[in-house]
Amino acid sequence: MGNSYAGQLHSTRFEEVLHSSIEASLRSNTVVPRPVFSQLYLEAEHQPTAQNGRAENEEDDEEDGSESNSPPIPYQMKPPPEGSCTTDGFCQAGKDLRLGSMATECLEVPPGFLLVGAKSPSIPDHILVCAVDRRFLPDERGRNALLGFAGNCMGCGEKGFRYFTEFSNHINLKLSTQPKKQKHLKYHLLRNAQGLLVRGPLIRWRATDNRVRQTGAVVPAGPSGGEDPLSAPQPTGTHTHPGTHTLSGTHTHAASALSALNTDAAPPLHMPDNPHALTNGNHCPPSQQPLQQSGAATYGRPSVIGTITNAGPPKKRHKGWSPESSSTSDASTKATTTAVSGTRPDNGAPVTVSQGSSPPLPPGESVTVPDFLVQTCKLQPVIFTGHGKLPALCGNSAEVLVSPLLQACYRSSQALPRVYEQYGATPIQPLSTQMQILLTVYYLVQLGPHQMPLIEDLEQIFMRSWRESHLTEIRQYPQTHPHPQMPPQLPGLPQPLTPSQLPWLARLAASSSGEGVLVLDGAASLAEGLEDVFLRLMEGRLAQTSYVVLICMGKSQGLESCMVVTGKHQCRALAESMLSPGDNLKEISYEIYSGMTTDLRAFFNSLGPDEDMEGVLEKASVESRSHSSLPSTQESADDSPKPACTEYRVEWHEIRAIQLAVARKLLSHVCAIADSSTQNLDLGSFDKVEFLICVPPSEVTFQQVILHLWNSGVLQELGLDQEVLSLQQVEQYVVKLDQEAVGRIDGLIQKSKMNPYTLFILVHDHAHWDLSSSHYSGGGSREGLVDSLLNCRQIRDAPNILTLHVTSFPFALQTQYTRISPYNEIHWPSSFSNDVDLYHEKTKYFGISELLESTRSGAGLPLLRFDSSFENMAAAVEERFPKLHSAVIRTQLLIQHYAVALMVVAGQAHLQKHTSVETLEIVQCLLGSAQRCPSNHGHMVLLRVASPALALVAQQRLAHVRDKLGFQNHFEVVLGNPSSALSLGKHFLEQLKVWMKVQDPDWTPRTYLELEALPCILILAGVDPLGESLPRSLKYCDLRVISSAYLQRTPLEQELGLAAYLVKVGDQDARAPATASDLSESDPDKLSSTDNEEEEVVVEALLHKKRKRVYSHDSDCLSVSSCTSINSDLPGLDPSPPSASQHSQHSQSEASALDPDKPPPQSQPQSQSQPQAQAQTQVQAQTPPHPLPDIRDPGRAARPEGDPSTAQRRPSKSTSSGSGGSSSTRASTPRQRCSWARNLNRPPVVLLPRAVYQVLTAPDASGLPKSTALLPHPSVEWASSFRPLLSKMMTCTEQSLYYRQWTVPKPTHMDRSNRAPEGRADNFHPRRLLLSGPPQVGKTGAYLQFLGILSRMLIRLMEVDIYDEEDINYSEKLPLVQHHQAGVSWPSMDIMRTMAFDYTIHDPKYEGISPIYSTEYTPSEEGNPRRQEDVYLRRRTSRIKLSKYAAYNTYHHCEQCHQYMGFNPRYQLYESTLHTFTFSHLLLGEEIQLYFIIPKSKEHHFAFSQSGGQLESLRLPLVSDWNPDCIKSPIFTPTTGRHEHGLFNLYHAMDGASHLHILVVKEYEMAVYKKYWPNHIMLVLPTTFNGAGIGAAHFLIKELSYHNLELERSRRVEHGSRPHDVWPFIILADDSCVMWNALDVDPKSGSIGTERNVSLKQVLQHMESSADITQYGLCGLRKWSSRYGNQTGRHHEPFSRGHLHDFLLLNVDLTQNVQYNQNRFTCDDVDFNLRAHSAGLLVCRFNNFSVMKKQITIGGYRTFIVKTKMTDVPTTVQPSQYICAPDSKHTFLSTPAQLLLEKYLQHTSHKLFPLSARHYSHPVLSVDCYLNLGPEVTVCFVSSRPHSINLSTSGLLFGGLLLYFCDSFVTPGFLKKFHFLKGATLCVICPNRSALRQTVVRLELEDEWRFRLSDEFQTANAKEDQPLFFLTGKHI
Repeated sequence: MGNSYAGQLHSTRFEEVLHSSIEASLRSNTVVPRPVFSQLYLEAEHQPTAQNGRAENEEDDEEDGSESNSPPIPYQMKPPPEGSCTTDGFCQAGKDLRLGSMATECLEVPPGFLLVGAKSPSIPDHILVCAVDRRFLPDERGRNALLGFAGNCMGCGEKGFRYFTEFSNHINLKLSTQPKKQKHLKYHLLRNAQGLLVRGPLIRWRATDNRVRQTGAVVPAGPSGGEDPLSAPQPTGTHTHPGTHTLSGTHTHAASALSALNTDAAPPLHMPDNPHALTNGNHCPPSQQPLQQSGAATYGRPSVIGTITNAGPPKKRHKGWSPESSSTSDASTKATTTAVSGTRPDNGAPVTVSQGSSPPLPPGESVTVPDFLVQTCKLQPVIFTGHGKLPALCGNSAEVLVSPLLQACYRSSQALPRVYEQYGATPIQPLSTQMQILLTVYYLVQLGPHQMPLIEDLEQIFMRSWRESHLTEIRQYPQTHPHPQMPPQLPGLPQPLTPSQLPWLARLAASSSGEGVLVLDGAASLAEGLEDVFLRLMEGRLAQTSYVVLICMGKSQGLESCMVVTGKHQCRALAESMLSPGDNLKEISYEIYSGMTTDLRAFFNSLGPDEDMEGVLEKASVESRSHSSLPSTQESADDSPKPACTEYRVEWHEIRAIQLAVARKLLSHVCAIADSSTQNLDLGSFDKVEFLICVPPSEVTFQQVILHLWNSGVLQELGLDQEVLSLQQVEQYVVKLDQEAVGRIDGLIQKSKMNPYTLFILVHDHAHWDLSSSHYSGGGSREGLVDSLLNCRQIRDAPNILTLHVTSFPFALQTQYTRISPYNEIHWPSSFSNDVDLYHEKTKYFGISELLESTRSGAGLPLLRFDSSFENMAAAVEERFPKLHSAVIRTQLLIQHYAVALMVVAGQAHLQKHTSVETLEIVQCLLGSAQRCPSNHGHMVLLRVASPALALVAQQRLAHVRDKLGFQNHFEVVLGNPSSALSLGKHFLEQLKVWMKVQDPDWTPRTYLELEALPCILILAGVDPLGESLPRSLKYCDLRVISSAYLQRTPLEQELGLAAYLVKVGDQDARAPATASDLSESDPDKLSSTDNEEEEVVVEALLHKKRKRVYSHDSDCLSVSSCTSINSDLPGLDPSPPSASQHSQHSQSEASALDPDKPPPQSQPQSQSQPQAQAQTQVQAQTPPHPLPDIRDPGRAARPEGDPSTAQRRPSKSTSSGSGGSSSTRASTPRQRCSWARNLNRPPVVLLPRAVYQVLTAPDASGLPKSTALLPHPSVEWASSFRPLLSKMMTCTEQSLYYRQWTVPKPTHMDRSNRAPEGRADNFHPRRLLLSGPPQVGKTGAYLQFLGILSRMLIRLMEVDIYDEEDINYSEKLPLVQHHQAGVSWPSMDIMRTMAFDYTIHDPKYEGISPIYSTEYTPSEEGNPRRQEDVYLRRRTSRIKLSKYAAYNTYHHCEQCHQYMGFNPRYQLYESTLHTFTFSHLLLGEEIQLYFIIPKSKEHHFAFSQSGGQLESLRLPLVSDWNPDCIKSPIFTPTTGRHEHGLFNLYHAMDGASHLHILVVKEYEMAVYKKYWPNHIMLVLPTTFNGAGIGAAHFLIKELSYHNLELERSRRVEHGSRPHDVWPFIILADDSCVMWNALDVDPKSGSIGTERNVSLKQVLQHMESSADITQYGLCGLRKWSSRYGNQTGRHHEPFSRGHLHDFLLLNVDLTQNVQYNQNRFTCDDVDFNLRAHSAGLLVCRFNNFSVMKKQITIGGYRTFIVKTKMTDVPTTVQPSQYICAPDSKHTFLSTPAQLLLEKYLQHTSHKLFPLSARHYSHPVLSVDCYLNLGPEVTVCFVSSRPHSINLSTSGLLFGGLLLYFCDSFVTPGFLKKFHFLKGATLCVICPNRSALRQTVVRLELEDEWRFRLSDEFQTANAKEDQPLFFLTGKHI
């Protein structure tokens, strides 16, 4: 159904306007009523509230019995009897009278009484149930009510109330005015089909007058309840076709289209025998008691058009009554109530029970179609079934088409949305049959002569009329409940539209159209009416009629209707739309190859001079050859050297910022799927990406994607060497969706099964192309292939295949049965927001909305146009050839126009009238553009021809004409067939090679993008564009011959998408000043025909949001492109341009010439409402023409501008004063600027068919283009007619949700089978994504970049930042002594004892701490200079790919370790128990109570008491135990702040070996660690250690382990083992250890080989199996460094004695007396290593093993922050403020005292110990501890323990003495062994001032050290925080 109605139903409602027109007609003396329907959609909108308020007031006035306007009389109610009930809604006896309470009760109503509803002003929301004698109530017409009252109370049963005043008191109405039954008895109460008592129609207390009620309509049912007229089956003999929603259905087969509407295929709902009756008698449910009042009045909802009656003079306030107007209503007609309920069955077709009925037709009733109908009428009529059963067609039935679409529309509009069916008392019903017919007639009247009726427009009219008639109810009952509680009741209102009124009103509506719409209502049946229509057609009486509406009101059949389309244009379009696109192509091919177009070609040939157009072509060919024989021909000119164009550039392969942004959005959605709890995508398990891109079967699209892939760099991201790959090898990543794709997809599925750790991305590009279901496709059909391949079970269930759908038109993938979650949709973002370039790429997308905006901007010629001359010629030819397909006619006509235009440019100016201005403009631009560029760069013209057969004809004909005219080297004619590759002539192929600098002699262009700047006509064939991108040189997009039959959103927008363009905003802004003066300058280039300066003005105005009107739409002097004004300058043309009137007459005369039988039209004034584009045939006189030189004659091209012949043809031009001279000077020196480069930033001009143009530019209520209101895709259908329009404010996501709610796939759609399973609301596929964006915006580049960054991310997920630092503090002077052989596997204890302990710290993380004095190490003179690369990067790291033996954090999840982690959904969350473990320690002075959280699965590692189940000990193995799948040492990992990032998942690192892993956490972090690691054992530190450092954790671990060792020894002794047989080792591991490596060493040569990843299991089992391992106190590993094997001057020692860090194998038995310092925050491991060595313990480092530490920037024990106690927030506190004088008022800090002391000494010791700063030979003597004094101060560690191992300090002078918490082993004699420099500094640190004084006295320090009172300090802590005190002094 073509164009929409002219406007919207603003303001005045339909009934009011129609009523006013009826009254005016009745009062008028004229015969023909005045047309009023044009008012309906053009008036200003009224406020609904005011409108409703007025209606309600009128109703109140009517129900009030008084005619006066006097104020109401005050009324005092009689006081109720004492003790009676006065509650509102209850009678005085206390019984409930409210309808809601009594709806289900069985009420006894006396004979002759009726139930009515009373309204109380105190409870307006309730109705009170009463029984009233029917004699005192009016009948259905408001008459025959007796005065007085008789009623009963239905609550208490009291009877005999004779006065309404008394009765109102009894039921507690509590009135303030005089009680009147007319005012307070409001409604009849009725029983519905379910037996519920509901509110019925209003009681008509007044007789019906001629005022119109604004309510719905009803149709009386016939005496015999017959079958549904809407669902009657079609006769078998009817010739039907499916069609589209141009009132002809969709592209489906005829049988399926009819079966969806026949009762056999979709029967109506099963209703009870009398389903619609609402009873008002004995009020029991129908199942209990039959109806007793067959004659009782039943009511229906009155119609929009009320009954016009005149029972007498009206009230005084009614002014519309005239004495001569007679009643037109049938007083005897009884309105019966009908209930219409609708549902939608599985196939999506609406199934309704219609109003009205008709008996079955007699068996022999049929209609005979006359013979030679098409030949006589030159049209094939289309019959639209409406209401009732269409009679069978016999005879010449093949020449009549039948469509069921209008009937389906009627059904759909009567299927009430379920949201309105939930309120039983709400009077909401669908439109009546009469109203549907009347609105249909009105809509047909609104259509123009060339417009097609649109089903969407008619549905919206129905919807709007229905909504306005129920506006009050819709607002009163908001749509909150999704399911109805009861069906709607349809109470009657006073004035229904009766069937007798319908014909008169329909004829009144049709009268305003002249003869365009004819209403026939005289026939007794549809058969008789159709016979009349056929007779009129044969007699020629319907020549000016487009639509005939038949209305039959037979007494037996009821109301029947149908519509017959008799307009020639409409019939042809409807007939073609009823064929599928494929059938249309077959029909076109048949007509071409069967010779049916011979007469058409002969007709076109006869239009030329002497009726021989071919003769004219031959003449022009002779002239062309004479020009080519001149010496100055193009060929000779080509031999001479020509300057090359410097402006040529190709930009289509560049990656833009917005594409990268979209790629990141895609990646974030993939990560969201992986992070969800559904476990649908395990990104952590994939190590690489592979992909396959599926494209439609178009060779150009296939090669285009390959080219994009080649230039994107994605293959390099995947690790492929592109230098060794060819384009043919790249084809393995792209596949066309044809039969060859089956093997490729199968191969992908097999690879996915064989490579579970590879993520396969299946990209479905142009995803809207084939949506056919594989179940409905034929065996050899290509349709359904996508469904069978991409929706197969193997791809659906594969956990490593991710499907990405990419499309510009996602609507058909957004239905109620979609497979894609709305959360998995990625929409292309807008690059501009409030004129701000969000991505800084200076490009702006110019798409469909901008094209439409150009038609409204008024800044110049719109870029979107239609060719009125072409349309008029096409219409005339179509009338002459009624049996030919319109595509054949229009395409042949367009070919003729191009051929004639070429001949005009070649010099045959007299043929100009045989082509259109637009075609001539295109040809001139095509030929002229290349001549302005030295390299012959030009423009592309796209000619869209859907039929491949027609496209081939067009290519051959245009190439033939081009060659005949000698233009074979000026432009190419390219045939774009999806099934074949491009083919170019040799001349143009060589040109492209030169431009693109291609050296390959065999190169040919494979894509349209490679035709950049080539002057050519591209004829693009195919039903739909298949994703082909076009070059930026596209200048004209000629869509004049696309099909107008399929008016749906996707087909229309994908055709317009061919013209989508990216405009460079920066370049446009730069040219803006010059553009503003384009119309006033006389630069010949600017004024030439190829520049289209007015189009540039349009683009400028759109881009810069300028809305200044340059030309009015109503003006007769609309400008046309300068291309149209240069016709006079062509060789042989009349120098004076034609005027507008001349051109108008020319186009009309041409149309007449095409049809000799048609008389010439009379000149008619142009309507002011004509679109601006129609005025493009006029010529603007002010625009100066510019001569286009003969492009075949360079001599003519070089003719100077001052030539008299040229000057005479150039008209004068008014400019500003003083500009004439400069203009002529500039005009005399034309510039040779490349026209292609100049137009590179201007969007193409689009030419459309008139029907499509009118649909697109028609106003729409939503503010969006009209195409958005159309059916989104041929394979879907609307879920309901009661749907809102898309809103302009909707985002892409909201638009997607709109289509998901309001569209359903057809049975042939591949998603039709994707129904949600039972219990689920949807059936989304978890691994499907949808990327949507406008056409030509760059989606291919975006998803290719997504593949690249996804590959990088997977590699990134498999990689971690590993600390990669070279060991520090190595001295080159160390002797090269080899202790162990290079290839030995285990250390020898004897050799280890001979090795010296290396005091020097080599771990790079300790580069900033105090070096330890050693006689074997001599630092370099410059100290330890920072490496240059570490200046800005604190610590060096390397990206290392995780091995299969890595440790993971909580983000890793795979199938193998789900059970280990405790997150496997098949298992319950692991239960844990809390156990207490208590032991005592002398240093702490109290018992220590620790808590173990032990999962049930780990309880076997512990021993529990048999009696109470108390935790006794942690089980330890024996030294002699050996199990290859078990680790003997328990692993303790102290951690804080790293519950997510700590590497506690050791499942893969242990290679599946059994092990015991215990996380040591602080008490306040217990819950969060338990949440993330539910299957791990937790050791919870006491609350007092919440603020402690790493030393406390190590201390408690070690003490707990030793205590546990003693318990295990006791337990094992009971079982016969010796105490020393129990395994004494534990493992202390840092929470950032990620991988472990083994170094391969050649045992013979000792050379270091490669370092490979090994499992932690292998490392630990190797260490645990060392000989005499229990004799070692401490074992550890080397820290990994990539430079380890490259260190010069160093030999490789497999084992060494030195400091161990991060990963320790600790012997808790031998280290019993060596404790970790529980107070330490930093360097506790260094302190422990020194004390362990001094105690004589063997410390061994396995250098053949290394541990990798991951850089974790979150949490850890080193992240303590110094903050004040006042603010409790981090503040900037200088290290000097960490201490203060004792008892000072210094601001106290809330940081632990020990940490303050360590930080103070670290930062200020170079001032505290000045004699030791930078003097390695004068270190600070530190007794029994190591404290970090900063990198400038060297520390010499000594132990005071007897038998300890210390360095020899003889002859060493110390620069300071540090005494930290000295115990009794430190004596004065011990200190006297050491010698100090004079002035050396002493620092004594104690826990309190008392201990400080006692230490000074006990050690006799005052003998050699001088102290001052000011040298005593404390840490800046409050007293309750136990600050530390220290005293400094100087050596005497």
